[in-house]
Amino acid sequence: MYIAPQNTDILLSEAQKEALYIKLVEQLNKDFTLANESLDFETSISPIDLKVRLHEKIYRLIQYKFAEYLNLLYIIDVPEEQIKKLDGSDLVELAEEVTFLVLKREWQKVWFRTKL
Repeated sequence: MYIAPQNTDILLSEAQKEALYIKLVEQLNKDFTLANESLDFETSISPIDLKVRLHEKIYRLIQYKFAEYLNLLYIIDVPEEQIKKLDGSDLVELAEEVTFLVLKREWQKVWFRTKL
């Protein structure tokens, strides 16, 4: 049974425990490339670096390329109602919350693909 992780650190730890971290990184690279916003994370990137660099990328998209940001969310299939619930008054915090939602959705894809 799938139970969604409660935060980014737990999610990344779970991905490593299940030996699916590399697949998670590959899924991120794939979906960002589909959105024409390539990241090119190395599969050897540490979870901390992944979290920081993904947060920075999402922050920059929100700040400077909002249409591309929306397209990325659509391609990754982040639920719209979850995005609408977020408080957008602090962009850094918003980017952090969106980073978690992106990772959570990508983790779901990887987890279901390997478990079902």
